[in-house]
Amino acid sequence: MIDTQMWNAFSQAYAFFGNSLLSPMSKTSDAGLDPDFWRAFPDFSDEGVVAAVDGALSFAEEAQRKSAQGGNAVQDVSVEYTHLFVGPSPAAAPWETMYRGVSGSETSAGFGQATYEMRALLRAAGLELRNENNQYEDHIGIELLYLSELCRRRSCDDSDATASDAAVFSFIETHPLAWIGALRDAVELECFDGYLRHILGVAEALLRRHAKLLV
Repeated sequence: MIDTQMWNAFSQAYAFFGNSLLSPMSKTSDAGLDPDFWRAFPDFSDEGVVAAVDGALSFAEEAQRKSAQGGNAVQDVSVEYTHLFVGPSPAAAPWETMYRGVSGSETSAGFGQATYEMRALLRAAGLELRNENNQYEDHIGIELLYLSELCRRRSCDDSDATASDAAVFSFIETHPLAWIGALRDAVELECFDGYLRHILGVAEALLRRHAKLLV
């Protein structure tokens, strides 16, 4: 059973991960480079979340040490983001469409069935996509922000059908959890020691924990 406080905690966590994966750090929060952020991050009583958060904490501590020696961690993470997720041929495509199909790639264009599905879900929830990068609706950041909104609604009104336990569980299983592991693998191949593999790792652990609580 998930109480109101935990629904709100899930909402805030997904919002952080969604924003972190939708824009480079130079345009969003740099909280993930603060060790205290990870020390205060809720563990949701789950060993998987604890382990993933510990990895993110270690990265933040190392980034803090490098910054004290004159490094620019925000710039480094922003460059990493651009390499992985931006451009006509990103090193690790951030769209669900690219991880569907037998070959692991439904299309080379980044627009497919998952895009239409996410578009329909956003419309049904009364949400309108507005982002300066004109991202497809099945971008991992948008999927997590959509989930954050579902959790926010659930924390406010447990009678909202669009944010029922069944609806949230179905979305987690069908969309972000179905492919975030493959995305994390692609990121690790390119930037094994980078920041974004940790962000994806904690997000994946959180999704798994959330799904288990809803069964």
